[in-house]
Amino acid sequence: MRERPLTLLQDDLVDYEKAMERMTDLVGQRQRDERPDTLWLLSHPQVYTAGRRTLQQHLPDPSHGIPVVNTGRGGQLTYHGPGQLVGYLIVKLGDDEGIVDYVREVELRLVRALGTLDVPAERRDTPPGSPLLTGVWTTGTGRKIVSIGMRQSRGVTSHGFALNVEGDLTPWNWAVACGMPEVDMTSLNREVPSDAGTMDRVRAAVAEAFEAS
Repeated sequence: MRERPLTLLQDDLVDYEKAMERMTDLVGQRQRDERPDTLWLLSHPQVYTAGRRTLQQHLPDPSHGIPVVNTGRGGQLTYHGPGQLVGYLIVKLGDDEGIVDYVREVELRLVRALGTLDVPAERRDTPPGSPLLTGVWTTGTGRKIVSIGMRQSRGVTSHGFALNVEGDLTPWNWAVACGMPEVDMTSLNREVPSDAGTMDRVRAAVAEAFEAS
């Protein structure tokens, strides 16, 4: 894995659509070389976000009252809420890299971060003809703990990952997460029910894994 130090930005709870406006600004700055590669860590109020390949039948029942926002990222439906750590990655890729290459790097860095938090984890290759297994999975229980959906524009990445830390997992059951009806979404606190899942500790582990400061 290549060295790739990032500048770290951190916020607490940020409305999803306002975050998208800021992310667009950050991407434009990176495309113009007005800022360095950046990792932005934050959380969102409850919202479902639909990727470009999300099927209508995978959307949640609107009676639950959680909004659904369409996005331009890759991936399928995901959920955001308090207690989840979201990381947006604004990174200029090398001439020898594509977005798929960088997503694999993101998976491996998050596996590293989870290992320091006592949650053995892995990335998975997708068998031919199967739904994409992009993300990070626990090795002990086989559950999905990180969702990833990214895109690139003019050589700069946007969007990123969502790591479930200590929030309510129930809303994941109200829709088809990641295009996989049988997926069992988990959180760090579900896997290690102790203080290992405190958000401050997770933020620090993720920042270190991404060489972000």
